[in-house]
Amino acid sequence: MVVDQLLEILPQVVTILVLVTAVFVTSVWLGMVLWTFRDIRSRTRDVVVQILATLMVAVLTLPGLIVYFLTRPQETLAEAYEHALEQEALLQAIEEPEVCPGCSAKVKEVFIYCPYCHTPLKTNCLACDAVLALDWTLCPYCGASQGSKVVEPVMDREVDVDPVAEEAVQA
Repeated sequence: MVVDQLLEILPQVVTILVLVTAVFVTSVWLGMVLWTFRDIRSRTRDVVVQILATLMVAVLTLPGLIVYFLTRPQETLAEAYEHALEQEALLQAIEEPEVCPGCSAKVKEVFIYCPYCHTPLKTNCLACDAVLALDWTLCPYCGASQGSKVVEPVMDREVDVDPVAEEAVQA
């Protein structure tokens, strides 16, 4: 009697299980296709590639998704744009004008002195008067040695020692 009742509802239970499984498999398949379409759109602007990648996953399902993972572009368009901006910023930083070591003001490459704080930026060759960087010890234009680059302190004024005043200080 109980077995007869189970046999009566068995077709309905199997139908429900098949329907739930079909809905689940269809949802997973549709999710893979939609995800592939959105992912390939973020990686390329080529419409033909977008359609082919989506169709490959739609037709081949899981193997198509694996092939798509292996063949898709490595970076998204946003990542490529950000990478290009970083490179442009680095190039711009390289090409920026020089900065004065004394006051950090922007100075032109041809300046010999900073127009703001009067710090020497370059020097002239002792032989040919060509403009040289401060740390060069040899002129690249004429080959003349520029001598020692030791910086000596400069006294603002000379101090005269008065012998009478010196004796008064000592006493």
